[in-house]
Amino acid sequence: MKKRIIISTFIILIACAINTQAAPKIFRAGAYAVDITPTNLPVIVNGGFLSATANKVNDKLHARCLVMDDGKTRIGICVIDSCLIPRELTDEAKRLINQATGLLPECISISAVHTHSAPSLMRCLGTDADLHYPAFLVPRIVEGFKRAIENLTPARVGWTVVPAPEYTHCRVWIRRPDKIDMDPFGLQTVRANMHPGYQNPDCIGPEGPSDPALTLLSVQGLNKQPIALLANYSMHYYGAAAVSADYYGRFAEKIQQLMSTTNQKPAFVGIMSQGTSGDQHWMDYGQPKNPPGIDAYAASLANIAFEACKKIRYNKWVPLAMRDRDLSLAVRLPDEQRLAWARELMEKMNGAAPKNRSEVYAREQLWLKDNPVRKVKLQALRIGGFGITTMATETFAIIGLKIKAQSPLQPTMNIELANGEEGYIMPPELFPLGGYNTWACRSAGLETNAEPKIVEALLGMLEEVSGKSRRKIVDTHGPYAKTLLRSKPFAYWRMNEFNGQALDATKNKRPAVYDAGVVFYLDGPVSPAFSGEGTVNRAAHFAGGRMTAPFDHSPKKYSMEFWFWNGLPSNIRDITGNLFACGDRLGIGGKGGATGRLVFSAGGSGETLTGSTEIPLKKWHQLVLTRDDRKVTVYLNGAVDITGEVAPPDPAACRTLFVGGGDDNSANFEGKIDEVAVYDRVLSSKEVTAHFKKSGF
Repeated sequence: MKKRIIISTFIILIACAINTQAAPKIFRAGAYAVDITPTNLPVIVNGGFLSATANKVNDKLHARCLVMDDGKTRIGICVIDSCLIPRELTDEAKRLINQATGLLPECISISAVHTHSAPSLMRCLGTDADLHYPAFLVPRIVEGFKRAIENLTPARVGWTVVPAPEYTHCRVWIRRPDKIDMDPFGLQTVRANMHPGYQNPDCIGPEGPSDPALTLLSVQGLNKQPIALLANYSMHYYGAAAVSADYYGRFAEKIQQLMSTTNQKPAFVGIMSQGTSGDQHWMDYGQPKNPPGIDAYAASLANIAFEACKKIRYNKWVPLAMRDRDLSLAVRLPDEQRLAWARELMEKMNGAAPKNRSEVYAREQLWLKDNPVRKVKLQALRIGGFGITTMATETFAIIGLKIKAQSPLQPTMNIELANGEEGYIMPPELFPLGGYNTWACRSAGLETNAEPKIVEALLGMLEEVSGKSRRKIVDTHGPYAKTLLRSKPFAYWRMNEFNGQALDATKNKRPAVYDAGVVFYLDGPVSPAFSGEGTVNRAAHFAGGRMTAPFDHSPKKYSMEFWFWNGLPSNIRDITGNLFACGDRLGIGGKGGATGRLVFSAGGSGETLTGSTEIPLKKWHQLVLTRDDRKVTVYLNGAVDITGEVAPPDPAACRTLFVGGGDDNSANFEGKIDEVAVYDRVLSSKEVTAHFKKSGF
């Protein structure tokens, strides 16, 4: 009997073990788009400097909800057709969602698409919140999550990234040093011009890169019936008459037409979320005006997404994880002089709404004084090998690129304006250029070091949800870069950095330092020869600053090689711009002589040698300078442009190399410089020719 009991127990244990092992992990997903179109018209609309109202609905607004569940963790993502969402509203919505569904507040993300044509939910610049719409919206967000959870069904999930470079561009351009504009406080500080206009001769080029990646998360039922597509793109908004969901709503409609089946129930939900687009827009200001139209624009992106989804490989189950954190950051407080200015102006306004730019910013200074610290909501999500970050800021594209490059989850989608609105963030090096994004107010008031703190926090959170370390940024070398390295330069600064020091690609590892007035990660010479096939070659843009490095070898025998792109016309200054200096100096002539041509000034005697080629504006050129004691040769694009004999400089005056400016910090270069190599020997003409040929130019 005892033996029979033991055998029976053993069989039951084996059966339980088999059932436990055989129990499949189930991934489920559900989606729902709830109508949030205002019914109480007119409504206040924000997105401009001053308040505006709308009394007509041009297209419907929605809150689009996607809920995913791996059997252990449940997360919810909601993207709302709104310009900005205050933290207080999202916190209240999450509290009510938790009460209604049990979904944890820390597992919910609520973001705005950033249409400038929707009812105002919060005060921003000269616009106040609409009196009725916030209370109207919150219960509908809750309803959207309830319905999405009711629609949960066994599902599979996949993702992809597809480039769409034609549809987003940097909208902030660097003004010429002789065309600096005025800010709202009466100061001449604006070198960074948002929306400068097409081919504006007063502007040189973009202050940052674009992020052209269209990132897609696709969810299907196990029968391959599409449930939802979460898309993400770094483009601010298109522009539509209020009330409107802008291109985000049109994208959702178009992708639904393309992906959903006939009479599908529950309905497929297409979602376009806002990427890191604080400095991005659809206009390419370097080209003539050629607007595609909002419908064609949305349809083009939807078609790109639809074709990309055909190649997605789906997973029947993936683990989910999410982290939710507040990061306390200071605001840039007004000084007593600015506060006095603001109080005086506010007193004259006598409680009236702002009616011009100065009145807007006067009111904002008092808000900053009363709100010295802000808690910025950050989130990191893991969906299998796919990552998502969210941030309560309007974030510049370069920041999203930094996160994507280092994230342990590949790919990673960045959603801005999520769970609150704490204004623009941009890299610290952009603040000296001034401009709208730096004018301290609620929507642009965070401390100048907010960007590195946010990036570091989000990367740490991605490490937590993935259980992996962040990726190291690797500088890839194409044929040109490899050729230069084989030529054994003393130092070689490729200038591909996101920020900070210029890194030396040689084994010598001699870092160079950038001054204020240099910005990073702009497009360099366009050729796979520099950074390899499929990798964008990057360059630094010099807007008043220089790069400096120790120069501890003989100034009597050396070579300099680099690429430059001049953005300043040659009729503006006596010297258009100094390219480099180290005892000797090489620059581009201006009104003072040798207009638009290279000018070499000898450090030993002050003698000059002048080039014969007028350098075309805003085009890349390779330059090589060699000095062999008294003999100086300058090559432009592989051909000799200057040759002659002049006295070499005193070694005591050559301790530092200056790139993008002179040793006296005058007539600094205005444009881009890339691939700076320094040799402690004289390059032969054969080597110079070979280097240029390797560039592919």
